[in-house]
Amino acid sequence: QVQLVESGGGLVQAGGSLRLSCAASGRIFNFNTMGWYRQAPGRQRELVARITSGGTSVYADSGKGRFTISRDKAKNTVSLQMNSLQPEDTAVYYCNADWSTTWGPRDSWGQGTQVTVSS
Repeated sequence: QVQLVESGGGLVQAGGSLRLSCAASGRIFNFNTMGWYRQAPGRQRELVARITSGGTSVYADSGKGRFTISRDKAKNTVSLQMNSLQPEDTAVYYCNADWSTTWGPRDSWGQGTQVTVSS
């Protein structure tokens, strides 16, 4: 059983910054990929950024140059630094982590944290 808890969301003006954090706990200690996804009203959930256990990061085009993902494998945390936020970044942001088992891949999702960017 794995639990992911996000924090750091809130209201910010356009051009501002937020730092989201996600803490994982449970029986899994070594995750493969951890990442951030977001979902705006009426939209499908989409990738924001993800980072592998080896430290390789992938960003969606929407966040390139503005967002930075990082993780602390010892603490099982992943963070997303978001700079130059724009109204189109408004969404619920979800933390995700996956891992491998004998029976195949598994993943877990956090409850989400609201990010609202005003103009």
